[in-house]
Amino acid sequence: MAEENFTVVTEFILWGLTDRAELKVVLFVLFLVIYAVTLVGNLGMVILIQITPKLQTPMYFFLSCLSFVDACYSSAIAPKLLINFLVVKETISFSACMTQHLFFGVLITTEGFLLSVMAYDRYVAIVNPLLYTAAMSKRKCVVLVIGSCTGGIINSLTHTLSLARLSFCGPNVVNHFFCDVPPLLKLSCSDTSMNEFLLLTFSGVIAMGTFFIVIISYILITISILRIRSTSGRQKAFSTCASHLTAVTIFYGTLSFSYIQPSSQYSVEQEKVVSVFYTLVIPMLNPLIYSLRNKEVKYAVKRATERRHCSC
Repeated sequence: MAEENFTVVTEFILWGLTDRAELKVVLFVLFLVIYAVTLVGNLGMVILIQITPKLQTPMYFFLSCLSFVDACYSSAIAPKLLINFLVVKETISFSACMTQHLFFGVLITTEGFLLSVMAYDRYVAIVNPLLYTAAMSKRKCVVLVIGSCTGGIINSLTHTLSLARLSFCGPNVVNHFFCDVPPLLKLSCSDTSMNEFLLLTFSGVIAMGTFFIVIISYILITISILRIRSTSGRQKAFSTCASHLTAVTIFYGTLSFSYIQPSSQYSVEQEKVVSVFYTLVIPMLNPLIYSLRNKEVKYAVKRATERRHCSC
């Protein structure tokens, strides 16, 4: 009989982070707090940038987009994870699994592109400060953000469609807390070599390409900063890049461990720990990193708080 692509499995069981009931309550409270801080921090950053005239610059426009993406891609994972801590059978339908994977892939890839765009923005601001406003026009900023989203959509659609064509004949237990590519490939009864090739190629090209842009931008930034004669000028220039460098290092460090490695070296338990970090912890840390190390953001928060107290 000719081999056909069909789906027998109609739902998956997410194994989650633990099967111990006493730990599920603790983890539920912990991740609920993390998710709440993530939403408040990122959406608060978006609102703060929109209502503060001093923050109406390309750098903060990109930061508001980054914060919005962080809030969204954390929301693609956290609600289902929290619900699964409270139920006995942690199931997710096949269509919901593909949908979760699609949105998460779009958003996390967009985040990678946005971080490289923000590095380019810092390069233009420091190397060509007099031409910064003209070089980073509002139209160009919007085009760069749309391009980042388009890249995320293309990448995620490629992986999601290649997953949807596979046959899943059982078992249906996903050894993870969300629908990620590597654990799903282990359950397929089809040939997954093409999926593994696409995962390694697309993830590698996108990660290395965007990271290369970041590295080149900061090499040129460093050369330009070292030419500044005043110590205060160099410190000010470095301080504008410190937050972004911290976010880039954390983001690319965790993703490279998860996706840019051969399937023979894949470890589910290590992947779970790393996945918690880049799906839930990093979106929470980003607004803290940018607010704690940025004088303009701290000043804007202070002013917004004072205005609220005065109105009350």
